[in-house]
Amino acid sequence: MARPKKLRRICAYPKVMGFRPFGDYAEVVDLTFDEYEVMRLMDTLGYSQEECAIQMDIARSTVASIYNSARTKTADAIIYGKSLVIHGGDIELCKGSSTCCGKCGKTACKDCGHGESILCSAKAANRII
Repeated sequence: MARPKKLRRICAYPKVMGFRPFGDYAEVVDLTFDEYEVMRLMDTLGYSQEECAIQMDIARSTVASIYNSARTKTADAIIYGKSLVIHGGDIELCKGSSTCCGKCGKTACKDCGHGESILCSAKAANRII
């Protein structure tokens, strides 16, 4: 019997659940919520793999694997003109998603329960907007 997958913590669902190219498109690329979250944390917020792993409550090697998969899928959709749909995956929504600093920058990490990262400490000290 296979070991059950550990749930990956995400801060919020995406505001947009998919993208499609102009014109004709036939194929769809599926991006999971955890792949979206890793890209959001690393590419948008500048988290390292280690910080991302802490935020999502998974191993750093798992972050690396998820990130590689997300980049491959995103490139495939862009380069070959495929529709990209974001859904699914083994995830749990952050308990403090409405105030989580990893999502919106409104509060310090001590309030969201994810542990403290360098970026969040700087946000809490008003060094990063």
